[in-house]
Amino acid sequence: MTNPDGHADHVPAAPPVAPGTVQVWSDLLCPFAYVGLIWLRRARRRLGLDGVVRVEHRTFPLELFNGPHPRRGTDTEAVGLGQIEPEAEFRIWTEPDDLYPHTVLLAAEAVHAANAQSLQAGEEFDFALRRAFWTRSRSISHRQAILDVAAEMPDGAVDVDALAAALDSGRHRGDVMRDFAVSQTDAIQGSPTLRLPDGTAEHNPGIQVSWQGPWAAGFPVVGSFDPSSYDALVERAAK
Repeated sequence: MTNPDGHADHVPAAPPVAPGTVQVWSDLLCPFAYVGLIWLRRARRRLGLDGVVRVEHRTFPLELFNGPHPRRGTDTEAVGLGQIEPEAEFRIWTEPDDLYPHTVLLAAEAVHAANAQSLQAGEEFDFALRRAFWTRSRSISHRQAILDVAAEMPDGAVDVDALAAALDSGRHRGDVMRDFAVSQTDAIQGSPTLRLPDGTAEHNPGIQVSWQGPWAAGFPVVGSFDPSSYDALVERAAK
C-alpha cells in the first residue's frame, strides 16, 4: 500500500504469540468475549492446564470503530447470550443511565498496566472488570471504579498502587492505540479474536450468531454454540 506521495504506508504487524499463550483481542464491553473467556478458562481448568497456558490480553477498541458504547446494544446482547452461558450471570444495566460507561479506553489501558505486572495479573484483572460491569453494573470507565475493582481482587492479585501510578502517567496509552492500529488490519477480525503460537487465529470461536432487526434495536439470535471448541484451542496453545 502507498500513500499519495508514493511512499509505502506502514502496516503494523500483529505481535508474536509466545509459546503456551493465547492472545485475546477484545473489547471489555463485548459480551461474546466475556462468554469466550469463561469457556477458555473452563477448558484450561478441565484439561489440567492452569498455570501452563496463559492469556495475554490485547485491545480491540470497538468505540474507536463505532463511537461511544450504547447501552441498548449491550443490554440486548446480554439478554441473548445469557441464555447460553448461565455462569456469565449477565444483568442488564441497573444503575442510573448517566453512570453507564460509554467509553472503556482507560480500563483497557489499566489491563495493559496489569499485564506489565504479570500476564496472570492482567488476565485476572481483565476478567474482574468484565464481571464488575456485566454482573454488578459498575461504571468501569471511571478511574476510581477501575482501582476499586483491582483492590477488591483476592490475594493482592494486582498491585493497586502501581496500577494507579501507571494510569496517572499514561504510560500504557500508547499500547492501546498500537493495538487499535493492528485491529484495523486483516490480522484481527473482530472482538474476540484468539491468536495462537502456531500463527493461527480464530474469531468468536464456538458461537454462530445473527441479528434479528437492526443492531442495538433488535437482538442477537444464537444459531449454534459449542463451548468444547475451546478445548482444542487451549491444547494447541500448550504445545
